[in-house]
Amino acid sequence: MAMRVLVVEDNPDMGPYLEQGLAEHGFAVDLVADGLRGLEYAAGGVYDLLILDRMLPGQDGLDVLRKLRAKGVKTPAIFLTAKSDVGDRVQGLDAGADDYLVKPFSFAELVARIRVVLRRGTEAPPSVLRVGDLSLDPASHAVERAGQRIELSAKQFALLHYLMRHAGQVVSRTMIQEHVWNYEFDGLTNVVDVHINRLRNRIDKGFGRPLIHTLRGVGYVLREE
Repeated sequence: MAMRVLVVEDNPDMGPYLEQGLAEHGFAVDLVADGLRGLEYAAGGVYDLLILDRMLPGQDGLDVLRKLRAKGVKTPAIFLTAKSDVGDRVQGLDAGADDYLVKPFSFAELVARIRVVLRRGTEAPPSVLRVGDLSLDPASHAVERAGQRIELSAKQFALLHYLMRHAGQVVSRTMIQEHVWNYEFDGLTNVVDVHINRLRNRIDKGFGRPLIHTLRGVGYVLREE
């Protein structure tokens, strides 16, 4: 059975281009041209993937995705947009997107990214990760330290998940940005440092020993000491 894709794109040229191109690659595609209809269609939960523009009539793409995630809709989503600033990409990923591709784009790259995102959804759920008294369950998105439940944002969870999968290993800012934010490192942004500090406030503050350590000029490591 063909994978079902919902494309929410208001550009009269881009929308049909995506619809036709994805259909030629074997996807079953629905195309809507405004955010409100996109929200209505996607909330039905019958799609394998959402492709969203950021700037949409009726409702902005960010708001559409935030509302879907708040409703518990976990359908993978890719933003496809002309908004290329690092801040825009961070906003999109923090809203719950699985990837962010900037226009103009290569259709071959779009298809490759779609396959990667869909492949993630078919992987077997990994077991609970533990470092000292900190535990993270990727399946339920539950994080606990010393038996205390810790609430994290989607991006904080993704960052902690990456650090715990590489527990005891030093990971650079470049590695974190490329794997957690899915784009190449920009040395002018401090987005990694900001999120690390916020994560420290969640999982280290108020507990006996810190788990996140900074190696100046190198990166970060999560470990017991």
